[in-house]
Amino acid sequence: MANNNEENQTPASRMARRDEKKGKGGKMKKTAVIAGCLFGLFFLAAAVYAYNLYHSVQNAAVKMYQPVEGGKVEKEKKKAREDGPNPISILLMGVDERKNDVGRSDTLIVMTLNPDTDEMSMISIPRDTRVQIPGRGWDKINAAYAYGGTSLALETVKDYLDIPIDYYIRINMEGLSDLVDAVGGVDVHNDISWHDEGYYKKGYFYQKGDIHLNGPQALGYVRMRHLDPRGDFGRNERQRDVIRAIINQSADVSSFAHYQTILDAISNNVITDMTFKDMKYVAMNYRECRNDINSYEVHGIPQRIDGLSFVVVSESEREKVHDMIMNQLKASQDGETENAAEANKTARQ
Repeated sequence: MANNNEENQTPASRMARRDEKKGKGGKMKKTAVIAGCLFGLFFLAAAVYAYNLYHSVQNAAVKMYQPVEGGKVEKEKKKAREDGPNPISILLMGVDERKNDVGRSDTLIVMTLNPDTDEMSMISIPRDTRVQIPGRGWDKINAAYAYGGTSLALETVKDYLDIPIDYYIRINMEGLSDLVDAVGGVDVHNDISWHDEGYYKKGYFYQKGDIHLNGPQALGYVRMRHLDPRGDFGRNERQRDVIRAIINQSADVSSFAHYQTILDAISNNVITDMTFKDMKYVAMNYRECRNDINSYEVHGIPQRIDGLSFVVVSESEREKVHDMIMNQLKASQDGETENAAEANKTARQ
């Protein structure tokens, strides 16, 4: 029947029908081409984004990298990456750098990251803690950096607490302001209220409770100690709170524009012995640790010795801190047993 109908059609009507079919097919082809082009552009944009981000991080890592005497060499780091991931320790130093002066490490925090328990610990050492600095004798712990830079500061902390340290991160405290602004500011809980003495803006009121801080405000927030009844102990707690807030805020930033600003702030103010490979390894295997951060302050008694103010830490407190850190670093043994058992269970199923 269909053939008879087609035979009965005039040449003009058959041509019109063919043109109609051709028009529909052409439109479908055009739609497919457009969709393919859009998908291709999307894929290209994603590839360019990933490429730029990857190389931006790589360039920043190269700029920040500075190995030190007494630190891990690349051969040791490579073996650790191959054997891991295992818990690691990082010495975070906040250095108050000044013109024509190497400065002092006003912030010393031993960080441990445990990928088995997904925990991070931050243990602050008061800057006036009385210790024996190798080759210099008794002094304040923050003087180690002034005497021998990062290398001596690392050696002093390792000897004092009898712990291994895998990496160090040194930040210029002035750069903290840039970093906070780069992540869009930070939210912290302020335990006490005070009017600023001039660290940020003289007379500015830091109110008690939950507050949002921009870069300069955050710098004033972590530097104040005279108006805090806890002195350095209160300041160290605020430093840990701001660091925690920066970690969480930077993890929530998703746009490349923000990442580039963050990288600029970091690369201009941070020095570390972590290579680009180390950074990738830590980012991939320890990222969940930020969800459970524990803080502690080394406790001591303020004393004046030979006319100088010190924080004197008892032997029992020093042993307690040593045990806390070593327990975090050794927890992987149990974790590895649990992981192996889980892997065997999965293999049997």
